[in-house]
Amino acid sequence: MKRDGHTHTEFCPHGSGEEVELFILKAIELGFTDYSITEHTPLPKGFKDQASGEEDAIITAGMNAGDVDYYLKKMHQLKKKYAKEINIHVGFEVDYITGFEDYTTDFLNEYGKLIDDSILSLHFLQGAGGYRVIDYSPEDYQNGMIHHYGTFQKAQEKYFQTLLQLVDADLGIYKPKRVGHITLCQKFQTFYKDEETHLSAESIVLIDNLLEKVKKNGYELDFNTAGMFKPYCGEPYPPLQIMKKVKEREIPFIYGSDSHHVTDVGRGYQAFKTL
Repeated sequence: MKRDGHTHTEFCPHGSGEEVELFILKAIELGFTDYSITEHTPLPKGFKDQASGEEDAIITAGMNAGDVDYYLKKMHQLKKKYAKEINIHVGFEVDYITGFEDYTTDFLNEYGKLIDDSILSLHFLQGAGGYRVIDYSPEDYQNGMIHHYGTFQKAQEKYFQTLLQLVDADLGIYKPKRVGHITLCQKFQTFYKDEETHLSAESIVLIDNLLEKVKKNGYELDFNTAGMFKPYCGEPYPPLQIMKKVKEREIPFIYGSDSHHVTDVGRGYQAFKTL
């Protein structure tokens, strides 16, 4: 099996807008046998009123709620169309947002029977002025998170503490069993010259606790290569030092290109093969 477990489509407001069929054809060309389409779920109603920071970061974070039914219909049609060439798994990348667990559970209960594969990810934390996106830009992260928590590492620790909540959260029977890009908080780590940005001792303890919970719950991890291609990251999510811990615990992990452009499909797969 050659599988990409994390990809996006033209329904993603911060993607390239390229038709998902082009992504599928590229995956077939590269020899993938399995391809998961995991578009960002819509943000909860009322969430934007509680969010702050760059407006574009918020309004482009999730797909339009009115597109969900059409998205599922189109993806299932493509699944049938290419069934002889590739196994397509239709699903979502679901955002875990503290305080909106009921919305997430209701969404999963409504659409759970129509999806084959999903990821549960953390893109939002409480920060300056309300909820803040953590992966939009280094300037937005500095203003919204680092200044709010005092240091890069304190914001980093808040991220891992919230990931622990994510794993424990009761989101119903359709809760995704794969946790997305668990070190996304490191996306801008080389941008800040006056900050300690390596994983703190406290973060390492939190990661160890997180991996124990993932193992106990029978979950799996997203080995996400997108970070390797980000200018201020330069490593996968999670990096190799954490992957060593993952492998020691025999936690399943799935390659994910996190493709938002057709040219992203298959990126970093060689790094996954060497693990």
